[in-house]
Amino acid sequence: MFGLPLGIFVEGAVAVLLATTVVYCIMLNQRLKRLHADRDALRQMVADLVGATNLANQAIKELKATAVEADLTLSARLEEAERFGVELANHVNAGTVLMERIAKITSVARHSQAMEPVEEPSKAQSALQQLQARVRNRGAAA
Repeated sequence: MFGLPLGIFVEGAVAVLLATTVVYCIMLNQRLKRLHADRDALRQMVADLVGATNLANQAIKELKATAVEADLTLSARLEEAERFGVELANHVNAGTVLMERIAKITSVARHSQAMEPVEEPSKAQSALQQLQARVRNRGAAA
């Protein structure tokens, strides 16, 4: 061919292929180093993610417990408010009945006063009432 023996040509080709393989292996080695470094960083990120997930789960459990406690407290307060409402309604009804009775008594008293002739109190009765009023006033002042 070109005056070179075929063995040298084959060995040269093998040497070039071997050098190419060595260069390719060096590049692969660098990539593997970066991949291992990234794997360590990925492991750290996964560990951080697991820790954050555990914290979030704990926070959710505490939030649920707080919600249950708030619900129980609110239910108790609502029951108490309902009891007070019923009691207040009973008092209002009793007060209304009492006011109606007082109104009837007042109406009857006014009606009976209108029918009775007004008597002028005697001087003795008037003096006695004034004396009793003074005694009451002194007792209240003491």
